[in-house]
Amino acid sequence: MGHGEGRSGSRNTPPAAKKAASERLRDLWPDISALVKPRRGLLALGFLLIIVSRVCGLVLPYSTKYLIDNVVAKREVGMLTTLTMAVLGATAIQGVSSFVLTQLLSIEGQKLIAELRRKVQNHIGRLPVTYYDANKTGQMVSRIMSDVEGIRNLIGTGLVDFLGGVLTAVMSLILLLQINAAMTCLALGVMLTFGITLSRAFKTIRPIFRERGKINAEVTGRLTESLGGVRVIKGYHAEEREARVFGEGVQRLLDNVRKSMTAMSVMSLSATVLMGIVGSIIMYMGAHAMLAHTMTPGDYFKFVAFLATLIAPIVSVVNIGTQISEALAGLERTRQVMAERPENEDPTRTVAMGPIRGEVVFDKVTFAYNPDHDVLHAISLTSKPGTVTAFVGPSGSGKSTTIGLISAFYKPTGGHIYVDGTDLDTVQLYSFRSQLGVVLQETFLFDGTIRDNVVFARPDATDEQFLEACRIARVDEFAEKLDDKYDTIVGERGVKLSGGQRQRLSIARAILADPRILILDEATSSLDSESEAMIQEGLSHLMKGRTTFVIAHRLSTIRRADQILVVEDGRITERGTHGELFALHGRYWEMYTRQHALDENLFLAPGEGDKVPEDEVPAEAAAPRGMPRT
Repeated sequence: MGHGEGRSGSRNTPPAAKKAASERLRDLWPDISALVKPRRGLLALGFLLIIVSRVCGLVLPYSTKYLIDNVVAKREVGMLTTLTMAVLGATAIQGVSSFVLTQLLSIEGQKLIAELRRKVQNHIGRLPVTYYDANKTGQMVSRIMSDVEGIRNLIGTGLVDFLGGVLTAVMSLILLLQINAAMTCLALGVMLTFGITLSRAFKTIRPIFRERGKINAEVTGRLTESLGGVRVIKGYHAEEREARVFGEGVQRLLDNVRKSMTAMSVMSLSATVLMGIVGSIIMYMGAHAMLAHTMTPGDYFKFVAFLATLIAPIVSVVNIGTQISEALAGLERTRQVMAERPENEDPTRTVAMGPIRGEVVFDKVTFAYNPDHDVLHAISLTSKPGTVTAFVGPSGSGKSTTIGLISAFYKPTGGHIYVDGTDLDTVQLYSFRSQLGVVLQETFLFDGTIRDNVVFARPDATDEQFLEACRIARVDEFAEKLDDKYDTIVGERGVKLSGGQRQRLSIARAILADPRILILDEATSSLDSESEAMIQEGLSHLMKGRTTFVIAHRLSTIRRADQILVVEDGRITERGTHGELFALHGRYWEMYTRQHALDENLFLAPGEGDKVPEDEVPAEAAAPRGMPRT
């Protein structure tokens, strides 16, 4: 899927939940191999330690024959010291090897989690805006933080338990066949029946774990949204409603966990019954063998001890299989994210732009978020370097979409956008966006200091450049009065600052970036008149010599723009200067006079503000353009 050429996730591959287990494992094998390959040496050492540990673990059950047949039955007391020392030595070696093994692989498993989190976050950060439009923030957080958590079982203790269990079972089986083949085959037949039942049970459990990851992402996403919008929730007294929505999500998660716990309980019950059946069979056959003198008591106890070492790994497979199923489910979801192509890997983007002049041309540009409905229809416009182009129109008319296309967040579905004569679809995004500055209506600030948020646009800026940007944007007026000045923590999303202060920080950030193309998306619409006056002064300085695109809510702020475009239903219906459009008495004139009347009527007596001053058009037509009124 190309960038901006469809909605994220609209792949034709069948959902993972519908694939057979073998097919899913085959799909995931390259990813598993990629995780294992750099750690081959460590895993080889781990496997060697597993062998040492498990062999030493067999010394104790192996010694039971000699303890009973020789030390107890034949009174060979001298052998007791040898057996005791052998068991102690083997146990010590087993303990040390198990400790080293767990430390090595557990730490490596945590390193793997950290590496994958960095990798997934870096990948998601490079995905196109269309991916963010189609996925909730909480879901993406879950992909980064939760889905990779279980993957440690592919490298860490889960791998140790699995491989160790298999190795122990194989060695125990060989020794059991040597002691009594008939008893071994009968016990093995019962266990194979259990194994088949277990494999079918895992087919039921895997989809439950995949569904759990999905539910967890949804619940996390809603929780993230509600915490971020706490002021809206409290403002509308919606605490109980949000608690109910969250409770429903938690209940869905609980129902999912209950399903998996029920399945696991059934498997544990089956394992217990299996042990009882096998134990009773061995007891019956062993007693007959000892009475017939074909098996010594020592052989019987040795057989039982080794059978326990064979059954125990099979029983623990219930837990290990669950862990590995969880890991594979998380790996599947992670793989789906990593399969999304980053926007900087678009093979059509091969042109690296040098310093740009800032000429932007739309040539019959059409755009649609989905194939069924065009948002923009054959938009054509030209913005010369250093000029101001303003977009006005009702909500949903396509203004913000046009700005998104200029920012290269999306690709046109028809037509072309040219910057200095170069098709924007072919441009390497970093070379273009490094010369782009954006000031939005909803200013986003990180939970850091004032300095951190301003220099975010240019981390290598000097103190002089930083302070100059703050002075121009009037940040210094309030920052200097704070106890920690520019090292003051602004809080999450700048919650500790007023709207005007946050906007001034945003403007200072754009000034420091020194962009050639500037985008102002209703940058002052939510501010009071005093804050707007201060910010307009900073914007005036910021716009000098730059190609500027403005989405205007207050039409009075764009009266001196070089061109004003009226956008309705995805089409440019009027274009021209303020004076030219006002003289047309069309849609712009209607919006302007209505807004002017509303503004005036807030302060004047009825009837006094119903008419625009007669000198409005000539004064504006004669005024120099290119700057907003301050």
